[in-house]
Amino acid sequence: MSVLAVLLISMTVLFLLGLPIYAALSIAAALSLATSDILPMAVIQSSFYDGLNIFPLLAIPCFIVAGALMERGNITNQIIAVVRNLVGRIYGGIGITTILACAVFASITGSATSTVAAIGAIMVPAMVRNGYSPSYAGACSASGGTIGILIPPSNPMIIYGIMANVSISGMFAAGFLPGFIMAAALSTMAYLLARQRGFKADESIGAFSFREFLKICKDSFFSLATVVIVLGSIYSGIATPVEASIIAVVWALFVGAFINRALTWRGIYDSLVEGVMLCGSITIIVGASTLFGKILTYEEAPVRLANYLIELTRNKYAIILLLVAMLYVLGMFVETLAMVIIVTPVLVPVLVELGIDLIHFGVIMVMANEVGLLTPPMGVNLFVASKLTGASVERLSLAVLPYIGVMTLVILLVVFCSPIATFLPRFLGF
Repeated sequence: MSVLAVLLISMTVLFLLGLPIYAALSIAAALSLATSDILPMAVIQSSFYDGLNIFPLLAIPCFIVAGALMERGNITNQIIAVVRNLVGRIYGGIGITTILACAVFASITGSATSTVAAIGAIMVPAMVRNGYSPSYAGACSASGGTIGILIPPSNPMIIYGIMANVSISGMFAAGFLPGFIMAAALSTMAYLLARQRGFKADESIGAFSFREFLKICKDSFFSLATVVIVLGSIYSGIATPVEASIIAVVWALFVGAFINRALTWRGIYDSLVEGVMLCGSITIIVGASTLFGKILTYEEAPVRLANYLIELTRNKYAIILLLVAMLYVLGMFVETLAMVIIVTPVLVPVLVELGIDLIHFGVIMVMANEVGLLTPPMGVNLFVASKLTGASVERLSLAVLPYIGVMTLVILLVVFCSPIATFLPRFLGF
C-alpha cells in the first residue's frame, strides 16, 4: 500500500472513530511515515514547529478577545440599539436587526460562533417576546452569525492567507463587498419570511425620529467607532492585521471600562481565557496540518488532483463549482477552521495550475464554509441557536433552508462575477 493510501485511509478511519482533528491528522501522518523509506520521522518535529511559528496567527486570539470584551463591556448592546432604531419598524424588523447587528459585530470578532452567541443572546428573547416563532428567531440568528467569517476581519481568512501565502489584508478587502451583499440578501429573506408569516415590527419602539436616532448614535459613538478604527487601520495601511487585532483589544478595553463602565476585572479575565482556549485549539491543528500537507506534497497529491480535474474539464468556472460542491459536503462534517487548514494546501497548487485567482477562490471558500455552519451534523451555528431558542436542531435545520438558498445564490454571483471579490484588493494595492 502506498504512503498516500495509508495517509488518507487512516485519516478517514480516525475521523469516523471520532478522534479530534489534530489527533487524526497527527496519527495518520505518523502511520504513513512509518511505511515510508524516504521521509524520516524527524519531519514530525520540524513540521509542528513550522506550523506553530507563524506570526499572523496572533491576530486570531486577539480578535476573539476583542469580541468578548465588547460583549461584556456593553459595546454590543449599543451597536444593536443603533441598528434596531433604523430597521426595527418594518416587517421582521427584529430579525433584520439581528442579521445587520451580526454584520457589524463580525467586523471586530472574525468568528461566526461568537457572533451568533453574542447577538442571539440579546435578540432571540426580543423576537420571542414580540410573537416571532422560536424557529424563525433561531434561523435568523444562526444565519446572521455566519457573516462573522465573511466580513473582515475573519479568522478563516487569516488561516487561508497563511496557508495560501496571499495577503491577509487583501483577503479582508476581498470579503467586504461579498459580506455586504450577503447581509443584504439574508435581510431580504428575513423580511419576506416575516411578511409571509405576519411577524410585524418591533413594538417596543415608536415612530422614527431623526433627533432620537442622532442621540442614540451620539451615546454609542465610541462603540460605533470600533469598526472604523479596526478596519480603517488595516485598509489605510497604518496597521497590519495583527497590529489591528491588538488595537481592537485596547480600544474594547478602553470603551468597556472607562466609557461604558460595564467591564469588570472578571469580565477581562474571562475574555482572555476565551482567547487563549481558542488559540490553543487552532495552533495544534495548524501544526498537525502542516505535517499532513508536507506528506501530501511529497506524494504529489495536489498534482494528481489538478490532472484529474483538467481531464474532467478545463472550464475554470465548472472546476470552481465542483470545488464548492465538495466544500458543501465537507462542511457538514468538518469544523470551519479545520477544513480551511486541511483543504487549502491541497487546493492551492491546483488553483495556480488552472489560473484561478487565489484571493477570489479564498472568498468563495469562506462563503461555502458559511453554509457548513448551518448544515448538520456539524452545523455549529445551529447548535448555538438551538440553545438560545429551545427549538430542536432538526426544526432549525428546516428553518434555515431558505437562507441557505439565498447564500448559494450569492456564492454563485461571486463565482461568475469575480470583481465583486477582487476589485477592492486591486484598488487598494494588496
